[in-house]
Amino acid sequence: MTQRGTRRSAQNPPERQTATLSAGSTGPALTVVIPGDLETRTGGYEYDRRIIAGLRARGWTVDVSPLDATFPQPTRATRESAARVFAAIPDGATVLVDGLALGALPDEIAREAARLTFVALVHHPLAAETGLDPDVAGALEGSERRALASARGVVVTSRRTAASMTRYGVSEDRIAIVEPGTDRAPLARGSQSAMSLLCVATLTPRKGHELLCRALAAVSKKQWRLRCAGSLDRDPATTARVRAQLRADGLEDRVSLVGELDAAALALEYDRADVFVLATLYEGYGMAVAEALARGLPVVSTATGAIEEIVCGAGRIVPPGNLDALTVALSSVLDDAGARDALAARARQVRDRLPTWDDATTGLARALERAARPAA
Repeated sequence: MTQRGTRRSAQNPPERQTATLSAGSTGPALTVVIPGDLETRTGGYEYDRRIIAGLRARGWTVDVSPLDATFPQPTRATRESAARVFAAIPDGATVLVDGLALGALPDEIAREAARLTFVALVHHPLAAETGLDPDVAGALEGSERRALASARGVVVTSRRTAASMTRYGVSEDRIAIVEPGTDRAPLARGSQSAMSLLCVATLTPRKGHELLCRALAAVSKKQWRLRCAGSLDRDPATTARVRAQLRADGLEDRVSLVGELDAAALALEYDRADVFVLATLYEGYGMAVAEALARGLPVVSTATGAIEEIVCGAGRIVPPGNLDALTVALSSVLDDAGARDALAARARQVRDRLPTWDDATTGLARALERAARPAA
């Protein structure tokens, strides 16, 4: 099964992050519990990093307590280690736990809930991951429901995820919707040659690369090139299937799997793109789509997470998993320069309405403060 990436960095292991990141802050105190390496390049970890930095900039004391990378199916040793982490947190502390870990630790959370204020950060429910065995999905759903019962507050990143929380027994008064922020960015200058499509997503089943490549194979007579930025080694089986599919369809020279990129290299990819594409099957929000809109790029994507809401007419949105609809959407954007220009103009309007990371920090701070208030 695949989940949000949790690889550790040999150069900056989690144990060193805790000491480094918590230095020099005064004000409200918070412990953030995160599985794996905080520097992992995925949207979920970017959210965590930016919120931590934003709270510190406002004077909060934020300690980061890392867990190991086996979540959401932790080993016994991982559970015991997590229990020790929670037990070491002082009485009365507010503890923000990333949902990738929280949902797999119901007993450990319940054991400490009487003395700690737990707040869950749910990017998307664990059981919603694509490709799970039904028994595994059912077990994850039950585990997460139990863990959420011990949380004083639940932070989600989209209205759609908030709606899904009723299935987990979370009352509306415990939920806070805190959408990710988006950095202001220069408008993309485009490719100046063959139509350049860009996809930014880790290669996992949920991100829909195989579906995207099948749709592009159906429009292979048109002039386009696709560049896929995102880790190739978090799910090697998916990467191997995509490569085999590209060979079978004769698209190896038109689709480049460029791997995980740092911020500067990724900014260059956005700058030389003409259209952003993401055939994702499920999202909690859709941060990469927002980043594309921030650069004025038209979007072809799917109606999941907050994507349809944030695109707001600046692209073609199709049902997740619908190959025919995706093929038609891609074809229309590739064929009609006038329509493409109109979508880009709309994207330039939408970019000014995207929430900022300052907005996100404000929302998260309010959610934490509300959860920490004594019960009436």
